[in-house]
Amino acid sequence: MSLIPFDDRDGTIWFNGALVPWREAKLHVLSHALHYGSSVFEGERAYNGHIFKMTEHHERLRLSGEILGFELPYSVAEIDAAAEAVLRENGLVDAYVRPVAWRGSEMMGVSAQATRINVAIAAWEWPSYFNPELRAKGIRLMTSPWRRPAPDTAPVHAKAAGLYMICTMSKHAAEDQGYHDCLMLDYRGQVAEATGANIFLLQDDKLHTPTPDCFLDGITRRTVIDLARAEGIEVVERTIMPEDFAKTSEVFLTGTAAEITPVGEIDQYKFTPGQMTQLLSGAYGELVRKAPAGAKGCAA
Repeated sequence: MSLIPFDDRDGTIWFNGALVPWREAKLHVLSHALHYGSSVFEGERAYNGHIFKMTEHHERLRLSGEILGFELPYSVAEIDAAAEAVLRENGLVDAYVRPVAWRGSEMMGVSAQATRINVAIAAWEWPSYFNPELRAKGIRLMTSPWRRPAPDTAPVHAKAAGLYMICTMSKHAAEDQGYHDCLMLDYRGQVAEATGANIFLLQDDKLHTPTPDCFLDGITRRTVIDLARAEGIEVVERTIMPEDFAKTSEVFLTGTAAEITPVGEIDQYKFTPGQMTQLLSGAYGELVRKAPAGAKGCAA
């Protein structure tokens, strides 16, 4: 299958306050973010022309920038409006939306106080992260050779581009061995998350999920916790060790891209996607496709 490069597509991207042709949204090779990882981003999905929890995502984008030591030159409301404009201008209804902010090319070195903070937003059609057949039986994970860093060694609560280097390395290692993704442990050897999604375990009719003290407390994660509790399901946030999988009946991942993805295997442990995963997946699907009160939609 031939891939369409992301730098050679038709469409429009919002770039530093203006809508520009897709192919003209460029940055210089000496941009600070390319060399030193000074970039933050968000992953969002639009359903039926509405970006799910859009403002919450953009508030996190602003906070991630602050954690890395820079302030976005646009308000959250302005970024909200820009994201809606991108959907509208590209005629998108169901789409993936990618806001990103980064330090520019005004300074080249570790010190970069005078760099411009650039912001861009792109959107494109993107189907389910995993195909329906695979989602039905559950994806296969292996434990990553890399671990999530300690909070005093990296900005773990920012959605920062540099933190995803080990995710790419981990996912490549998994795919090379016939798996779909990796389970990532943290610096203590505790279960943390997958490479781009949080994880939930079903044990004795209760949902268990790791305490997010060194990785992102995902927006989808919090949404699923709320949905579960609304259904009367007890959710336990706690320390989870790899051996806990031996007494687990269902496992699923949550994330903007992954949505709710069943897991069928982690290393030597096997699971069967069941009623809990189906219940929450259905509830999540209904929620994200429900138009916000008073909303008119973004697509043309």
